[in-house]
Amino acid sequence: MTADTLGIETRLSRTRGRESRTQSVATRFTQEEQKALMEKAEAQGQNLREWAREVLLREAYGSTLAVGPDQIMTEIVALQLFLTNALSPVACGERMSTEQYQELMRNVKTNKHRAAREVVAQYAAENEEEKRHA
Repeated sequence: MTADTLGIETRLSRTRGRESRTQSVATRFTQEEQKALMEKAEAQGQNLREWAREVLLREAYGSTLAVGPDQIMTEIVALQLFLTNALSPVACGERMSTEQYQELMRNVKTNKHRAAREVVAQYAAENEEEKRHA
């Protein structure tokens, strides 16, 4: 069996040129919590320790994105609101006046946060329902 077969060369190449990691953090989880964490890590193609380290450091140093997932979801929902309300009259052969367009934009800006919370709540409820039936 070669060193390459064991992945030793790959692991060694990852550690060269970086500061040694000497500190660790321990915590306890329930079996259900551990299962949920393992599923998240596996979905990212990582083992639990690598994934947990990445998540902890991302939280400690802040996301590399200027906005977080909540803001992105809000803007996606805003786009959905806009397109639904703008394209519906157009599909029916109607034209939208400048005033109607401005009102639509005000409506989207006013309601996008509430609508995004409702969408997230709906997904959470569906996930809970799926867990109960699993």
